[in-house]
Amino acid sequence: MFGPPGHAYVYRSYGIHWCLNLVCEDAGSAAAVLIRALEPTAGLELMRERRRRDDDRLLAAGPGRLCEALGVTREHDGRPLDAPPFELVAPPKPPDVVAGERIGISVATERPWRYAEAGSRWLSRPLRSRAPARPPARP
Repeated sequence: MFGPPGHAYVYRSYGIHWCLNLVCEDAGSAAAVLIRALEPTAGLELMRERRRRDDDRLLAAGPGRLCEALGVTREHDGRPLDAPPFELVAPPKPPDVVAGERIGISVATERPWRYAEAGSRWLSRPLRSRAPARPPARP
């Protein structure tokens, strides 16, 4: 998580699930975004096989499910996000992004640092609030 930007930070959550973060700031600064869910649009058969599920909505709804569906493991830690096996692609048009309270933690849950596409059905849990997304203030 401490650098360099544009790389993956992968760790185990509670010793069970892999979690994928995208490092966002200069090396030495602990700044990354946890990828909590995605809409599966390609590779569905392989994702279903990895997750042993047929319900596409649950393939990557949650950080652990997402990593299992994509096959993300510790081997991906530190890899650049602009080189295989990763591929980040800009959407055809900017999505309507909303912010809500964070989940899965016990501290600072009131901070609106959980971002999602408005109306997304691919989340593990719906957002608690529907505020327009604004980047967090820098300390």
